[in-house]
Amino acid sequence: MLLKYLHGNGGDRGRIKTYRIGQLYMISKHSCEQSGGGEGVEVVRNEKDTHPQYGPGQLTEKRIYLSSKLPSWAKAFVPRFFYVTEKAWNFYPYTITEYSVSFLPKFSIRIETRFENNNGSNSNVFGDTPTPEKNVSFLDILSDPIPEKHYRESEDLSRWQSSKTGRGPLERGWKDDHKPIMCSYKRVQCSFEVYGFQTRTEEFIHRNIQDILLVGHRQAVAWIDEWHGLSLEEVREYERAMQEKTNSKVKSSQNNTGQSAAPRPVFSRSISVTDERSLKKMGVTTANMSDPSTSSGPQSPIRLNSTPE
Repeated sequence: MLLKYLHGNGGDRGRIKTYRIGQLYMISKHSCEQSGGGEGVEVVRNEKDTHPQYGPGQLTEKRIYLSSKLPSWAKAFVPRFFYVTEKAWNFYPYTITEYSVSFLPKFSIRIETRFENNNGSNSNVFGDTPTPEKNVSFLDILSDPIPEKHYRESEDLSRWQSSKTGRGPLERGWKDDHKPIMCSYKRVQCSFEVYGFQTRTEEFIHRNIQDILLVGHRQAVAWIDEWHGLSLEEVREYERAMQEKTNSKVKSSQNNTGQSAAPRPVFSRSISVTDERSLKKMGVTTANMSDPSTSSGPQSPIRLNSTPE
């Protein structure tokens, strides 16, 4: 799926640099706001890195605790407390973000992002195979709906106005004539190869990624008076301070509730036995089976699945 986000930030020459500062500020503040109660975002490392193709950049690794945000059908096979690992390689104007879960080896999400100074008109921004039109979502930070729980009047861009820059409020159709403008292109690939859950899991992932990124990009604009004019060094210092605060909130909540270590997930194991008596000794409830003593033929091993407590 290809997502296109439009932004009205920055000067004509420094648009991407300005957006980068706004994005770093938004991610740091948003992560801190969403952390607490044993959940949120813990930054494991944030360091400079060099990519052989894209040059110098930043590597960030995070642990995202979000047990309560899972749908009820997913909680059936997920440990009560767990985290998702996020690794992001930022080589502006191109970034790669990957998500994984240690106990779900068949689960993966990969997001590629490229920023360009246009209004989403590039149909092959990644320069390889164009995304089919049916898989392209054009998201507008002004008019697209967000979950009601995330709505704040101060972040409503139809009412927002910046005192520092004089920008806003945005009006319907702004993407066609607003100057300056830029677009954040995101190619999202997700996979969950578990029979019976694949389709709705992937739909859940795509839907939530759209909601999260839409809310975040609205905030990046709405908070412009807080970050406008900051240098990259200054916003990096703000990022470090907010990471310490966020990590402290997550760890403090976990220690208070005994959530510091996620319990082992429940997995099925295969066992081979020759009679019902052996199964019962192992505490396994069996289905109706014939009595071995009444069978004249040799007993072949019966393979069943058990779920350890």
